[in-house]
Amino acid sequence: MGEILFLAHRIPWPPDRGDKIRSWQLLRKLTTLAPVHLACFADDEADLAHRETLAPLLASIHVEKRTRSRLAAAAAGLATGKPLSVSLFDSAEIRRFVSDRLALGDIDCIFAFSGQMAQFVPVDTGSARFVMDFVDVDSAKFTSYAESAAPPMRWIHAREGRRLAAFEAAVAERADASLFVSEAEAALFRTRTGLGPERVRAVENGVDLAFFDPAGRYSLPEKRGPLIVFTGQMDYRPNIDAVVRFSHQSFRTVRAALPDASFAIVGRKPDPAVRALAGLPGVIVTGEVPDVRGWLATADVVVAPLGIARGVQNKVLEAMAMARPVIASPAAFEGIDARPGRDLLVAHGSDAEAMTVLDLLADPARGNALGRAARARIEERYAWDARLAGLPAIVGCPGASVAEAAE
Repeated sequence: MGEILFLAHRIPWPPDRGDKIRSWQLLRKLTTLAPVHLACFADDEADLAHRETLAPLLASIHVEKRTRSRLAAAAAGLATGKPLSVSLFDSAEIRRFVSDRLALGDIDCIFAFSGQMAQFVPVDTGSARFVMDFVDVDSAKFTSYAESAAPPMRWIHAREGRRLAAFEAAVAERADASLFVSEAEAALFRTRTGLGPERVRAVENGVDLAFFDPAGRYSLPEKRGPLIVFTGQMDYRPNIDAVVRFSHQSFRTVRAALPDASFAIVGRKPDPAVRALAGLPGVIVTGEVPDVRGWLATADVVVAPLGIARGVQNKVLEAMAMARPVIASPAAFEGIDARPGRDLLVAHGSDAEAMTVLDLLADPARGNALGRAARARIEERYAWDARLAGLPAIVGCPGASVAEAAE
């Protein structure tokens, strides 16, 4: 095939958060198929510096620091009727980069990662194939936000959910393929849009099994009693809500029974509401750490008590890959191909979470058995190469079969 134009809402390096893990693995695979041109945003100066890491892999690269404020995006979105989350990522420079690349006539596939990047794909792509990786049904997430928010955020989230749903449907109508991180998300989108499985597909996330290796040697944090761990980007609202509730409710019950237990919240950019949790007995807020694997390796239990979750939770897959016993909420478990009770545990609500944690801490042999089963399931089901086996057919590589794309 010819060349590929890859558009991403964040620079796909380093792969240290959910969206960047997926975008990096996709980009890595695509560079084995054809020359790739990358246009993406950087969140900050540190992100910009990673341009030099990716440049040798690519035919060309444009990385732009995102500077548009939420206020400016809101004003533009209200004026144009666009979803606010799409307006936040608008850029004349990226539009120019895309236009210039397409004008050369050597692009056979435009691969847009995350719905915000669809705005840069022209309506007429000529002979170029358009693949849209939505990852999740983001409009459903904003609708969920609206259900639990008070005015005026309830109205703002509800509007975003409606506008984003219309935008997603319009994009999918002109895309050759729309991708989602799980079959559950793909099925939801098919129901919403009426598009069939030949147009809307699941390309699941995997895990880097060599990196998340329970037999590896890691720098371990100090541990004085039972350790419960949560990992994630800590300025992301579902993660914030999860650890606030767990700390005040589930962990309080655990701590009453086990006064030496600790709950570590491990992740970068902790929101003020998260930092405040460090004032609670036994709660540790680490902020960014050099290597999350040491915390996972040390954990007696890893929890994922999310109330709102879309797609597949990488935090759950990574903890399972590290052979740790995982307790997930139903929302965090959705989309993960594993058996509750064998590979991980699912608990709904604070009381159930607390009792499940206490039961596991009282039975280390069961926890170890869950961890071994979890690692085995990840090895069997979630290696990245297997998850991306169908990508060549999706982007239109000669010789790749439709059957491969459907796997």
